[in-house]
Amino acid sequence: MRKFRLTTDGEYRWGGLSLCLCGMMLAILAASPLRGRAQTGDTRSFGRLALRGTGASTYDSLLANFKHRNIVESYDKFVNEFIDVDLDHVDMRGALPDEVYAERLKMMATEVQLPYNDIVKKYILTYTRRGGTMERVLGLAQYYFPIFEEALYRYKLPMELKMLPVIESALVPRAQSRAAAVGLWQFMLRTGKAYGLEINTFVDERSDPVKSTEAACRYLKDMYRMYGDWTLVIAAYNCGPGNVNKAMERFRTAHGGRNAATYWDLYEYLPRETRGYIPAFIAATYAYTYYKAHNLRPTVPWHPVATDTVQIDRMLHLEQVASTLDIPIEVLRGLNPQYINDVVPAKAQPYTLTLPQEYASAFIRNSRSIYDKDTLYLAKYLNISNLSDEQLTATTSRNQSAASSGSRGSGTKITYKVKSGDILGRIAAKYNVTVSQLMSWNNIKNAKTLRPGQTLVIYRK
Repeated sequence: MRKFRLTTDGEYRWGGLSLCLCGMMLAILAASPLRGRAQTGDTRSFGRLALRGTGASTYDSLLANFKHRNIVESYDKFVNEFIDVDLDHVDMRGALPDEVYAERLKMMATEVQLPYNDIVKKYILTYTRRGGTMERVLGLAQYYFPIFEEALYRYKLPMELKMLPVIESALVPRAQSRAAAVGLWQFMLRTGKAYGLEINTFVDERSDPVKSTEAACRYLKDMYRMYGDWTLVIAAYNCGPGNVNKAMERFRTAHGGRNAATYWDLYEYLPRETRGYIPAFIAATYAYTYYKAHNLRPTVPWHPVATDTVQIDRMLHLEQVASTLDIPIEVLRGLNPQYINDVVPAKAQPYTLTLPQEYASAFIRNSRSIYDKDTLYLAKYLNISNLSDEQLTATTSRNQSAASSGSRGSGTKITYKVKSGDILGRIAAKYNVTVSQLMSWNNIKNAKTLRPGQTLVIYRK
């Protein structure tokens, strides 16, 4: 809720989607070699595509480049193009007759009013452009919309509200606004905590697709109890109930005490950006429903659509999982965006870890090997005084065993060919050995001299 505070003091804060992350993701999806036509139902194909690693390297490269771009310019570009549209400069070429758009909107069975007018028409043209944001959203929706729909159904809310995160965050779970609203649903910190979201050094559940959706559903129900009209609820989600209440009061003053009935009555009294919010919502809903009629091609999601979850009951770094199961770390981050530092802080309570579906059973089978790497990846977080005698003995034994095996090179000898981007630490973690062992076995004097194509000898027990 990019401009939303749960108060009625009328404070207006524009917190729209920052392209610091959203723009980055849109650029990634547009440039990714995985881009292609989505195959509905073939969820494992998405997993295989994402786990080939091509998307991961593209992600890293574009992330590094994007950090040098101006966040404000990116933010303004997105808002100007998709929310605060310049209605006088919309390209009207290719527009269908008004009656076609109007009839299609009428055919949609929705609880939220979706009227058609000249303003909505221009937004529809913006959202149905080939190669635009909606093609990326259509691909990502295959993963996120089932999460939204399940929660909306339980809370008995209109299903079309699943489109709110489209115009809030373009379905980027770590999207962050200039006003510090975060996540798919763009919660401010105070509001997120008020609705039960955990936000601390390690975890920001505003980026958790499941938990943030739960919080958003509760907020939407609260707002509906206040207004009784979904267009006003959506407007309040965008600019805050204080600004909607001010607009209603201005309407009453201008119309001899008559109350406004819908968003459209308040249109000219709302903040400028919010005037485009409902038209954007209607256009996004229309484009999602009729994308085939406009020849839009869904982009293939960069991470797997078919997933499963496991419960984590002790502190865990995502690299422990990535190195043991050979999953690109970027895939784990994409599926678990709530873990800010790649650390699952499961000390006082268990946490959920989302994995590609085909790796869930592998995690369970290899859980001991995964957790045994805690001293390698979590050294700065682990307090030795908190370890039990049994854990301390086991850790010491592992370290002593690793040191002795480094000198004699015992175990099964295997070879590993270095790939572009490899570092000794990651290779060592993958095979459960130490960096010093790798350097000793391969007569490496400087870890920075590692080169692609180089063959390493590794002794595995």
